Amino acid sequence: MNPVHPDHWLAKATRGRLRWVLISWMFMISAVAYLDRVNISVAAQAIQKDHGLTDVQLGWVFSAFLFGYALFQVPGGWLADRFGPHRVMTVGVIWWGAFTTLTALVPAGMASSLALLIGTRFILGLGEGVLFPSSNKLVSAWIPSAERGLANGIIFAGVGAGAAVTPPLIIFILERWGWHCSFYISAGIGLAVGLGWFLLIRDDPRAHPLASPAEVAEIEAGLPPANKEQERPLSWGAILRSRNVWAITASYFSYCYVTYIFFTWFFIYLSRVRGLDLKSSAFYGMLPFIAMVCGAPLGGWLADRIARNHSQRAGRCGLAVFGLMLAAVFLALATQVESARLASIVLAGGAGAVYLTQSAFWSVTADIAGKSAGTVSGLMNMGGQIGGATTALLTPWIAERFGWTASFLFAAAVCLAGSFAWLLVNPDKPISPTETPSR
Repeated sequence: MNPVHPDHWLAKATRGRLRWVLISWMFMISAVAYLDRVNISVAAQAIQKDHGLTDVQLGWVFSAFLFGYALFQVPGGWLADRFGPHRVMTVGVIWWGAFTTLTALVPAGMASSLALLIGTRFILGLGEGVLFPSSNKLVSAWIPSAERGLANGIIFAGVGAGAAVTPPLIIFILERWGWHCSFYISAGIGLAVGLGWFLLIRDDPRAHPLASPAEVAEIEAGLPPANKEQERPLSWGAILRSRNVWAITASYFSYCYVTYIFFTWFFIYLSRVRGLDLKSSAFYGMLPFIAMVCGAPLGGWLADRIARNHSQRAGRCGLAVFGLMLAAVFLALATQVESARLASIVLAGGAGAVYLTQSAFWSVTADIAGKSAGTVSGLMNMGGQIGGATTALLTPWIAERFGWTASFLFAAAVCLAGSFAWLLVNPDKPISPTETPSR
C-alpha cells in the first residue's frame, strides 16, 4: 500500500501519534463488544418474563456466552497470529452483529426456546473470542514495551465505558420499543465501528499508509527482546512449560470471576435484592463500570511509571498484587453495608481496584510471548473466561443457599488467591523456544 504524502492533512494529524489513534479505535471496539454482551443482563428480567426462565436457567444463558468465549480464546489467538488482527477482527465484528440480532429473534413460548437462547449466546461467545487476543497482537506489533501499560489501560477502559453506557441506553430503548429493539440497535452500532476498524487498522506499522518513518523507528526501537529474538511462533510445549503462563492464567481466572459478577448479576442484585427501582438500578449500576473506565488507564499509567523508575516486576506484578488485594477488601466491606446506594459505591470501588490490574495481565503476556502474543494471551483469557462462566453459574447458587453476602465474600477470597499468583510471575523472563519449567 502506498504511503500518504507527508503533507496530506491526515498524515499531519496523525504524525508520531498513529499508534495512539489505533489504540483509541481499539477502545471503541472493546466498548461495543461489552455493549453486545452486557445488554442481556440489563434486559434480563424482560427476557425472563417473555421466555419464562428461572434464575438458574438465566444463569445458563449468561454462562453459555462465556463458555463459547473461553473455548475460542486459543483458536482466536492462533488466528490473530496466523492471519493478523485486521482481518480476524473484521470477521469477528460481523459475527457479533449477526448473533446479537439472532438473540432477539429467538421465539418465546417454544419448548426449544431455552436451548436456542443458550446456543445463540454460545456462538456469539465464539465470535467474541477473537477480541482481546487480536488486540494483544496489535499491541505487540505497534506499542513499545514502555508504553504497553497505558495502551492496554486505554483499551480496557473501553470495557468499562461500554458496560457503563449499556444500562441507561438499553433501559431507554427497552421502555420505548422493547428489549428486542435494544439488541438490533446494539448490533448496528457494532457494525458501524467494525467498518471503521476495517478502514483504519493495519497489522504492521510498516504497512500503514499513515505511519511516518520516525514513528516506525520509534516503535521498533522500543520492542522488547522477545519480539526481536523469536522469529517463529512458540511451540505449545514451550508455552505450556512456562510457569509465568500458568501463574498469570490462574490469576486471570480470579480476576474474571470477580469482574463478571458486575457484568452478569450486579444489575439484578441491585433491583431484586437491594430493592432499587429500575431507574435507580440503572444509575447505580453504572458506577462500577465508571470506576473501571478510571481504573484501567490509571493502572496502566502507574504500571509504566513504576516499571521505568524501579523494575518491570514492581510495575507489573507489584501493582497487580496491590489491586487484587484492594478489590478483595472492597468486596468484603460491601457485605457489611446496609444502604443499597452506599453498598453500590463500595462495590464500585472494588471494580475500580480490580481494573487497576488489567493492563498488567496483557502487557506481560505481550512482552514474554513475542510473535505468539495472540496465542499466549488467548490461553490466559480462556482461563479468565472459565472464571467468568463459573461466577455466572456459582453466584446465584451460593446466594440461593447461603445468601448474597456469602456470594460476595467467596468472590473476595477468590480475588485474594489471584493476588498471590502474581508473586510467581517474572515479567523479565520471555518464553524461550526451549522453555524448561522454572525451579
